[in-house]
This record gives sequence, C-alpha cells and structure tokens, in this order.
Amino acid sequence: MKWSYRTNGSVHSSPFVYESSVFLGSADGSLYALNIDSGQLIWKFDSQGEKMLDIWDYYLSSPIAYNGIVYWGSGDGFLYAINCKTGKPEWKFEAKGIVHATPLASEGKVFFGDFSDYFYALNAENGDLIWQFRTIGNTYFPNGEIQKAATIDKDILYFGSRDYNIYALNAQTGRGHWNMKELGSWIIATPFVHDDYVYFGTSDTHRFYCLSKNSGKIVYQIPVPMRVYGSAIEHNGIIYFGCFDGILRGVDAKTGELKWHFQTDGSKENHNKIYNAEGKLRDSFELYGEDYLESERLIHTLGSILSTPVVEGNVIFFGSSDGGLYTVNLN
Repeated sequence: MKWSYRTNGSVHSSPFVYESSVFLGSADGSLYALNIDSGQLIWKFDSQGEKMLDIWDYYLSSPIAYNGIVYWGSGDGFLYAINCKTGKPEWKFEAKGIVHATPLASEGKVFFGDFSDYFYALNAENGDLIWQFRTIGNTYFPNGEIQKAATIDKDILYFGSRDYNIYALNAQTGRGHWNMKELGSWIIATPFVHDDYVYFGTSDTHRFYCLSKNSGKIVYQIPVPMRVYGSAIEHNGIIYFGCFDGILRGVDAKTGELKWHFQTDGSKENHNKIYNAEGKLRDSFELYGEDYLESERLIHTLGSILSTPVVEGNVIFFGSSDGGLYTVNLN
C-alpha cells in the first residue's frame, strides 16, 4: 500500500484525480484535497453538514474537477464550486433539496439533480442558473428524487429518478426530449450510452433495459433477481453490470443475451438464504416488510454490487458489499 488517509466519516462516493491532487468527499460533511503522491492533506472544505434521506440513499455526491474548480454536492442542499488549489469557495448554489447526485460538467455548464424534484444547469464559472427542469413525480414519490449523476451524449442529458422515469433532456435548453416510465420502480443508476443505445437497471421491478437513445423505445429488457443501482460499462461488444444479488453479468450489447457472469463470495455463501432453487425470492423473505432493515442487511450478505466496474486490458475490477475488491479475467 502506497498510502492511506482516514476522514472523520464513512466514504460513500468516488475520489477524483485532477493534476497532482485527489479530491474525496466524506459523510462527515467535508471535502478533502490530498497530495496524489504522499496522501498529505492539502486542504479541507467543510459544508454545513451531511444527512441521509433513507436507508436506500446509498451514495453521496462525488467531486469532479473542471477548469481548475472542483464541484461537489452536499446533504446541506448546496452545490459548491471550490478552487482546486486553495480550497476557497468560488461560489455556491442553493438547490431545493439534498444534493447527493454527482455533478456533470460539459461545455461551460454544470448539470446536477437534487432530492426535491429539480435538475439544474448552471454556468460553471459563476454559478448562475441557466435552466431548471422539474421531474414529473408520482403519487408515492412526488419529489422525483435524482440520486445519481446524469450522462451526456451529443447534447442530450440522460438521468433517472425515483419517480419511475428515465429522462432525456436537451442540454442547451432543458426541454424534454423523451421520458420512459418504468411503472413501480425507481431508476437510480446513471444511464450508460453506447452507440445508439442507452443502458440502465431498475430498482424494484428488477430489470435491465436497453433503449434507443433517440426515441426512448425499448430495444430489449432482461429480468434480474434484484435491484441494479450501479452503472453499466461496455467492453468488446459486451455490456457489464452488477446487481444486488452479488452477480456481475455480461450481456450482448445488441441482443441482451447472457454471455458471462461472476458470483461474489458472499453470494455463493448466502444465496440460498434468500432465493429458492428456481432463483426466486423465498416466500419467507419479505423485501419491503415490517422489518425491512433486517431484509436490507440480509441482501448485503450476498456481496451486493452497487459499484460501477472498470476494465483494464482483459481484467474487470469491481467492489461489493461483502468487503471485496474483485479482479476477474474476462477470458
């Protein structure tokens, strides 16, 4: 190990490397800048405090750096723009709710959603609001919480919401391009765009989708045994994504046919405690019952994969809730 650094809280986000610094947010409500070679603290910026919405609020905002500024959202309801070198705030923008979605910077704008029902485009230099988009909402989740980052492709933004919708917006105007409603399920994962398609998993309906990125029409859908919160990736024509059942799957990008899978140690050990021989949830297991906290604890014994995998060469890397960092040969 080259070095380690301990914050005053747990880390539910990804670090960001920019020039000679590593930026890291923590559940202690602070953003840290560390020297990439030594791990020494360069500066620390304190927000007004972090908070979690509920037990499914797994992710905190990850920092990103763009043109010498690090952008970072917080549970205090602000998006912060902080000078990368000094740690001094350049500006802050007050959203209408918790900001746990990771911001996205492109062509002089910063895009992000909040836990109220808004998605924003700001001027990256001064924080001025360019446009805002209000999610549709629904009876059970009227706020349309946006939990993770958007992705952008050819001036179209794609993001999911707890209001059961995935949205495609014009990045310049904020006008809706299309939306697809998945009745009865949150869409948490950051959509992944590859060629003419957008890929994402759902929460409660336990599906993985491939849509036309231009129209939002369904190309194919795959049933999976549990939620998909992490983003997908592509490698050599295969789409890889993780699932809460502790299995990383690889499917043909065009057809959805299963081509590869890997099961975590936790899933191998505990799969039969939750699933029957047919791969269905046991009758005795109640996902959202009276003791949903215990159900959630049991799910994580499967080595749930909430992370986004990374491929280097022909090896795929991913982390899971059983505490493992897995490196698997794709041959």
